[in-house]
Amino acid sequence: MVPQFDAVVVGAGFGGIGAGIELDRLGLRDFVILEREDDLGGTWHVNRYPGLAVDIASVTYSYSFEPNPHWTRLFAPGAELKKYAEHVADKYDLRGRMRFSTVVDGARWDAENQHWVVTIAGGETLTARYLVAATGFLSQPYTPPFPGIESFAGKIIHTTDWDAEYDLTGRRAAVIGTGATAVQLVPEVAKQVDELTVFQRTPIWVVPKIDAPIPGAVRAVFDKVPLTQKAARLVNTAMLEALMVVGVLHYKQAKPFNRVAAALAKAHLFAQVRDPRTREQLTPHYDFGCKRPTFSNTYFTTFNQPHVRLETNSIDHVEPDGIVTADGHKTEIDTLLLATGFNLWDVNFPAFEIVGRDGVNLGKFWRDNRFQAYEGITVPKFPNFLCLNSPYSYSGLSYFTTIEAQMKHMGRLFAELFRRGERTFEVTDAANAQFLDRMTDRLGSSVFYGGDCSTARSYYFNQHGEAALLRPTSTAAAHREAVTFPLDDYTYGPVT
Repeated sequence: MVPQFDAVVVGAGFGGIGAGIELDRLGLRDFVILEREDDLGGTWHVNRYPGLAVDIASVTYSYSFEPNPHWTRLFAPGAELKKYAEHVADKYDLRGRMRFSTVVDGARWDAENQHWVVTIAGGETLTARYLVAATGFLSQPYTPPFPGIESFAGKIIHTTDWDAEYDLTGRRAAVIGTGATAVQLVPEVAKQVDELTVFQRTPIWVVPKIDAPIPGAVRAVFDKVPLTQKAARLVNTAMLEALMVVGVLHYKQAKPFNRVAAALAKAHLFAQVRDPRTREQLTPHYDFGCKRPTFSNTYFTTFNQPHVRLETNSIDHVEPDGIVTADGHKTEIDTLLLATGFNLWDVNFPAFEIVGRDGVNLGKFWRDNRFQAYEGITVPKFPNFLCLNSPYSYSGLSYFTTIEAQMKHMGRLFAELFRRGERTFEVTDAANAQFLDRMTDRLGSSVFYGGDCSTARSYYFNQHGEAALLRPTSTAAAHREAVTFPLDDYTYGPVT
């Protein structure tokens, strides 16, 4: 049976857009991109909360082959990222091959016909030679099961489902969460509400944000002389590499560098928060890098305002008109804002059911046999399957370094597949095991295993205590391996 499509891509964020561009380059132009939301852009479409902005300098947070000279700030606001995604999708003729408001229930490998069968909510099925999962790392919002939350009589808003029509003016609000999203959200909410309580489970490392408008003259130079923007990108990428590779991944060899980063964050906190008790509560007691740090010049100063309070006691339960903490104190509120992040390891790997060869369920396989993926993109027993958001795939601090490395891997893999005149591929068990062992060994030098992360509650760690998200190599190494991996690490031809 001839499948309906060359490929089905699940997810229309930057990962899915990158996959579509690479499929076109490979000549596999008959593909469809399925997206559960009503438009493209992934996290930059879903998230619209006040203060939303990229936390990586704009010149780095983009495809290297499609620079955007029109960023208005060093750290672009979320709306500009959304606009950039639309521009890229239109320029590369991808929008016409996207289907929105389409929820994928699951996918299974059809061994008899050597293709994938993708099931869509409502019962429709699609068949494709290749399946690409591009659902992102942060696609499954998490709401902690606080007892009594269903009884709350006020307004509840999760940051991934922001209600722009709801007026915060004069409200008594609570923000639950102090991760990167909350760091952006809290200062903006504080400007509107009468009372704000921030419920913190774990403090976050925050460093100064060197942000400013990009002058029109500079944007004009970027537009007319692209090499200038490329140079700015290289400088910023080098700084990020130093932070991630040296300070985090080579923690054992470079503890002083890590200590300097922590000292900078502590100095930033000391300079911005007046109350000693609040400073102590906002100070992390885990090593820098255990949890993704973030940038802000306004988050800490918000706690100097008389109508803003930091609550560090754990939440016991929610009542119709407030939140009660473990010490019995009740905070009366009428608005509950959830900046509680995403569920990575329970439902995001993968984001929908995927059943490969011999009936192997990918989610169960990962949970029973450790999270793993060869070069962060393919898995044994899953023929013709590419997972762009998989264990050990995230390289560097900008997601685009990961996307482009995976695009290069796709290019090399499919070029060999076509050279051999075959239509199916599958990574070997031996190659996958060797890669997993190498990544695990390299992570031994990281802050995750060499530092003190016991109180971090970091999403970098899965339920087995493994830091299986980041690829413990430099970005340069990841891109080099994407174009030099041994071709015999795959088998080619019919898969039985």
